[in-house]
Amino acid sequence: MLLDLDGLNGAPDAVRLAVLVLASRTPSETGVVKIHTSELGRWIGMSASYTASDVVPGLRRSGVVSVETEKGEYREDIGLKCKVLPLWAAQDVVGHPLNLAKKEYATLQRLLEAVMAPGWKHRDGRVTPAGLIGTRTGRGAATDRLALLLLVLEARETGRVRQCGGTVDTKRGRAAATVARLLGCTAAAGERVLERLEGRELVLRVRLKTASGLANRSRLMVPAVAAAHGRTVADDVQEDRVEALEPEFSDPDDAAGPGEAPELGKQPQVSGLPVTDVTGVAEPDVAADLHTDYPHLGTPVVPPQLSWGFSGEGRGDEGRRPERACAGEDQAVDGGTPVAGSVSPVAEGGPLRGEQPKKSPVDERGGQRAAGACAGGRPEAVGWDKAQRQRRVGLPAGSALQVALGPVAGLWAQLSGWQQDQVQAAAESEIKRLEGLLEHPGCGPRLLADRLTDRLEETGGEALVDRPFPWLMRRGLVQRQACSDTRCDDGIRLDTGVDCEMCGNVVHIRRARRAKIAAQIDRELPGLGDNERRRVLEERLWEQVAIEAEDLVWRQEQARAEQARRDAVRAAAREQAERERQEAAAAEAVHQALPCEDCGRDQAAGLCEACDHRRQTEALIGEAALFAAAGSADLSAPGSVAAVAAEVRASIGASIAAAWQEFLQITDVAALGADPGAARDAYAFTAFETARQAVQEFQDSALAMLGRTQEAGVEARRAFKAEQGRPWFQRNPTGADAVAAATKAAEAARERVAGHLLAMRLDQLREQIPARTETAAAAPWTDRLPELAARSLDGEAAGAVIS
Repeated sequence: MLLDLDGLNGAPDAVRLAVLVLASRTPSETGVVKIHTSELGRWIGMSASYTASDVVPGLRRSGVVSVETEKGEYREDIGLKCKVLPLWAAQDVVGHPLNLAKKEYATLQRLLEAVMAPGWKHRDGRVTPAGLIGTRTGRGAATDRLALLLLVLEARETGRVRQCGGTVDTKRGRAAATVARLLGCTAAAGERVLERLEGRELVLRVRLKTASGLANRSRLMVPAVAAAHGRTVADDVQEDRVEALEPEFSDPDDAAGPGEAPELGKQPQVSGLPVTDVTGVAEPDVAADLHTDYPHLGTPVVPPQLSWGFSGEGRGDEGRRPERACAGEDQAVDGGTPVAGSVSPVAEGGPLRGEQPKKSPVDERGGQRAAGACAGGRPEAVGWDKAQRQRRVGLPAGSALQVALGPVAGLWAQLSGWQQDQVQAAAESEIKRLEGLLEHPGCGPRLLADRLTDRLEETGGEALVDRPFPWLMRRGLVQRQACSDTRCDDGIRLDTGVDCEMCGNVVHIRRARRAKIAAQIDRELPGLGDNERRRVLEERLWEQVAIEAEDLVWRQEQARAEQARRDAVRAAAREQAERERQEAAAAEAVHQALPCEDCGRDQAAGLCEACDHRRQTEALIGEAALFAAAGSADLSAPGSVAAVAAEVRASIGASIAAAWQEFLQITDVAALGADPGAARDAYAFTAFETARQAVQEFQDSALAMLGRTQEAGVEARRAFKAEQGRPWFQRNPTGADAVAAATKAAEAARERVAGHLLAMRLDQLREQIPARTETAAAAPWTDRLPELAARSLDGEAAGAVIS
């Protein structure tokens, strides 16, 4: 009665379960429940933050529970004072279902503790264990707890749950429909809840068999309820099996005679519809009409058997349909089946009248087929093509394929060799696609195995798959995308395993569209009857669907045109880039063909490497002179700056000469003399590297000299005292830590001042000495090379190769 209140219509399961938890903890005297938000969250299996942000506001919006809160540090609801208003209003109302006595409150609380208590530890060390589903937390926990509580309330003493009647979804089953009606959700959601409860072994779906071996009624059991009454599920199942085997020829519940109908029970189920008694009818998704009522016109050849009175007795224990009409005749005589006894003497291998007793190819084939049947396999014909003879009984090698095709191992054994190759290739391709789609290596086989398991459950098992190869290729291995999300498979997200949000959006949009059209019909045609209103609604829905289909076609055409335009733009961009690349390559070829501006060498791109290094060396010598002058020269005296620059040039020249002599000592002088161009390049590079190192040395020397100036010293002392005056050094300013930190700060200040002074002095020098716009012109190489070629490259003259 609490769950059927208008305020809880459409509320989340966490809110509905919270109402029941608060109702069970309601004191009969005051009716006010005092509880912390975190404790309420533990009872419904949700986090404290979710309870405070979603459940408590949902309780307020429902109007079923009045909530007064105590705010926490961040203004969140931590302490709750709740009153279940329907319980409070029913107090002292004689005959009201919610007018509960104190012992009834206690019983309800004990029931919820047994089902979903979170478990806790007492101060004296005692531990109260969690309930049946008390450890289930997180997403969907409230739904599972509510479902188990309702199943426990619906269960009998034997643990059996009264299942709903009427027509149900054959893909889901009556048990899933029962859970769905209890929760007020779809059959698909009910099936997922039931599977989660089965995974925790909290409920069982027991499938019985009739005397013919076919699947009979299914039982939805709660073992904990049976155990609480001193019973076991096995006892109830054994009673059901005995009941199923009592009929003489067939189970009257599953195969009613002509004109007979199952007797309907009188007790209503949650949906309000009359419920068929669970012992009176078989589950529609597993028990079809087993036999057609044929008139008994002749005497049967085989005497009637008490346990084999159905037309499907040739299926054996596997429950499959026979592949051909003579399937029963292919069994061996000593096969132990009732059909074996009715085989004709001709089939036993005896010759026809007037013929010699010899073996024919047909007899040999029949004998091999019978032998295969006795071995436990399906009857096979001999003499098929090569692919049929090369079939593999076991699954293909490889752990991935064995995991993926494990649920359909029985169907795999029925395929021919060629069909097995096709299925294997399709499975490998699908596994690779799934792993690439989800970017999780190793998850593809498990996902494909789960998909095949679901497909088999929809079909009703391997026994109902009469054509394994088409079923596997077109149904089992194929992803059924229910929306535009590529990760959707039958409304389930492949990466998370939860309901697809996109599918939920599609359903929501469709429902909103239907409601909008219905509202328009009510406004435009207020006096329509139900049938006429339904007809008009369907017509307008079809019109809307046609409009959306046309819009979809138009948008697809627009998308194709846009894609074509983008492809054309990309092609034009690629052509333009190729033209620009070719033009740049041609320009670079022309540039590379230019001679050197200084020495005239061909193919030097305007400046050869040796001349480029010579120019950079001259620039580096000038920069080193500036650093030396900024550190030591008197900037107000031009002569002092010139003297320092000359000294630097002479110093770097001596360093270059020394470096060149070291190079000549470690190289082959004869080979170097045979190639004047190589000698010129080597000398230029040696001079460049020496000048570059000298620039860094003169810069460091200038900074060191400027760091010893008066300005740097003053700034260093100020930084030293400032660091000693820090609040954390005020107690002991002369301590080791304080002195070390102050010294480091003083050195940093000295370096900053030196860098600043150096930058200022360099700017002043550049203003006094105009930059050289061009280097001194050297003698043309055409005039100098004959003289150099006549010299020998010995140790004394090698230094004059490049002067």
